[in-house]
Amino acid sequence: MKRTLAFLISLALALSLGACGFLAEDRALIGISLPNQASARWTKDGGTMESLLVERGYRVDVQYADDDVQKQIRQIEGMLADGAKVLVVAAVDGSALTGALGQAAEGGASVIAYDRLLLDTEAVSYYATFDNEGVGRLQAASLLDGLRETKGPGPYNIEVFAGSPDDANSAFFFDSAMLFLQEFIDDGLVRVRSGQATRERAGIPSWSRGAAQDRMEALLAAYYSGGEPLHGVLSPNDGISQGIVSALGSFGYSAGADDWPIVTGQDADPASIKLIAEGAQYSTVLKDSRLLALVAADMVEALLEDRLPVVNDTSTYFNNVKVVPAYLVVTYTVHAGNYRQLVIDSGYLDEAEIR
Repeated sequence: MKRTLAFLISLALALSLGACGFLAEDRALIGISLPNQASARWTKDGGTMESLLVERGYRVDVQYADDDVQKQIRQIEGMLADGAKVLVVAAVDGSALTGALGQAAEGGASVIAYDRLLLDTEAVSYYATFDNEGVGRLQAASLLDGLRETKGPGPYNIEVFAGSPDDANSAFFFDSAMLFLQEFIDDGLVRVRSGQATRERAGIPSWSRGAAQDRMEALLAAYYSGGEPLHGVLSPNDGISQGIVSALGSFGYSAGADDWPIVTGQDADPASIKLIAEGAQYSTVLKDSRLLALVAADMVEALLEDRLPVVNDTSTYFNNVKVVPAYLVVTYTVHAGNYRQLVIDSGYLDEAEIR
C-alpha cells in the first residue's frame, strides 16, 4: 500500500508538471474559495491548487471565508468582478451560494464544486471530491474493527456524531456509516445508548471542535455517569474527534487505558495523527488533498481549453437540481499500525508536524 500510494502521488505530480507546457496565453484568472484557514487541510488544499495552477500559467486568487457565508459570497462576487473565468468553491454552506453562482453562470464563468457539493443550483458544472460514501463505510468499519480488537466480544455501547448540517457531505459520511452499522445494531452487537442516532440529533454545526466537546460531555454526564461503559464513538472528522478526546479526558478517561473508547475521524489532521500515535484516537481517514487538488486543476484546464473534464461518477451527486458529474479520489484508513507509511513516508505530512 505504501509503495502504491507513493507511486500514485509521484505519477500524479509528474503529470501535472508535464501539463505546464499548456500555458494560458491570456493568463486567465482562477478564483478559489475555501471555508477557513483554521483546518490544516484547507490551507494545504489552497496552497497545492495555487501552485499547480500557477505552474500552468494561470493567475490564481485563493481566499478563505472564515466559516462566514456572507463573507464567502462577497469573496466570490469580488472574484467575478475581477474577471475570474473559473471558480473552484468549497462552500461554507452548500445551499447558500445560489445567487453568487448564478452571477457566475450569467457572466460565462464555470464553477467546480470542491470537496463539498454545491446545492440547489444549475450553475455548478463539475464536482472534484473524494468517495464520500466510501469515507463513511471506512469510518464505521474501523470503529467496529477497533471495538472487536480492544473491547472483547461485545455488545458495545457507542455514540455517534455527524458533521455540520449545512455541509452536504455530512449526509454522505453519516448515512453510509450508519447503513454499515445497522445490521450490527439490529442484532444487538452495537447499541447507541443515548438513542441519538440521527443526523439531526448528532450533527455538529460548522464542524466545531468546541461544540463536539460540549455534546460529548453532555452525553457522558447523561448516560455514562453511573459506571456504564462507553466503548466507542463514531466521529466524522478530526476536529470533532479532538473535541471528543478532550471531553473524554475531562470526564476522567485516560488515553491508553483499557476503558478508553475507540474514536474515529477523517482528514489525517496533524493533531489527530499525533493522537493516533499516542493511542487517544483510534483512526482517521486520509483524503490526500494533493490528488484532489490535481483533479481540480485538471478540470480547470479542461474547461478553459473547451475540453470535457475526466469524471468517474455520473449518478451519485444530485444537488436538488441536477446530477453533477464528479471525479472521486480514493481514500485510506489510517491507524497506529500504518500512519507512518501512509502519512509520513508518502510525504503528506512532515514528521515535525506531528511532534
